[in-house]
Amino acid sequence: MSELNTEIKSVLAQKNAEVWSIAPDASVYQAIEMMAAKSVGALLVMQAGKLNGILSERDYARKVILQGKSSRDTPVSEIMSSPVITVTTRHTIQDCMSIMTAHRVRHLPVTRDDQVIAVISIGDLVNWVMLEQSRMISDLKAYISG
Repeated sequence: MSELNTEIKSVLAQKNAEVWSIAPDASVYQAIEMMAAKSVGALLVMQAGKLNGILSERDYARKVILQGKSSRDTPVSEIMSSPVITVTTRHTIQDCMSIMTAHRVRHLPVTRDDQVIAVISIGDLVNWVMLEQSRMISDLKAYISG
């Protein structure tokens, strides 16, 4: 499938590139509250513009809930995943899907010149592939009937 060889910058052009982050010393409760408010499954953990880690719902479930910790008393830095696997706008959709599968992650920060410019999720990639396949089918139908 040729759409999987497309660079990730094509996906970014079609999505909201807003990046949500939280400080490492914030409580896990504050992070979960922000995730719920922003309808996201992960937050970047940043301090002074530097990416320190990433916190996902999976981190919360496995490192707080299952270990009986208090989300109000546990700092984000204690349960965040670090170091963070990142990609650039030059990575392809196939690259990103392979990285996500190999590392068992659902979110990848996208960087340019060591600055985070976006976060892509597995859902973003699946939606993009489905849209491209839909376009291809429409083009083929138009070609055949036209």
